[in-house]
Amino acid sequence: IASRITSRPGSSAYFVGSVVSYANDVKERVLGVPADVLENPGAVSEPCARAMVEGVRALMHATHAVSTTGIAGPDGGTDRKPVGTVYIGIATPEGTCVEHHVFPGDRAAVIAATADRALTLLLEAVS
Repeated sequence: IASRITSRPGSSAYFVGSVVSYANDVKERVLGVPADVLENPGAVSEPCARAMVEGVRALMHATHAVSTTGIAGPDGGTDRKPVGTVYIGIATPEGTCVEHHVFPGDRAAVIAATADRALTLLLEAVS
């Protein structure tokens, strides 16, 4: 998502930074995701995406922020959280919302669909 934003000339006027919090430890230490959220319901959940987006917005002192957490595959899915399960958080001065999706396709397709939807939400939020 960050690379798609920063590939546009002039993005330094509105993009302040990003955090790739792949490890749960980084989600907790850097973004402030509570340990109990990471344990249950887990890193791929609405509460985690919400804490991540609010944490990165505060950390970056940004007006708007986006977070994603999910299972892109090919492994890692369960009956309850199949491959393609993604939560996308958006935080604005007006509040925070989180969307849940189950995107079809392979790893690349899930990642692309996640980035597309996250950027759409961000664009709608700033418009």
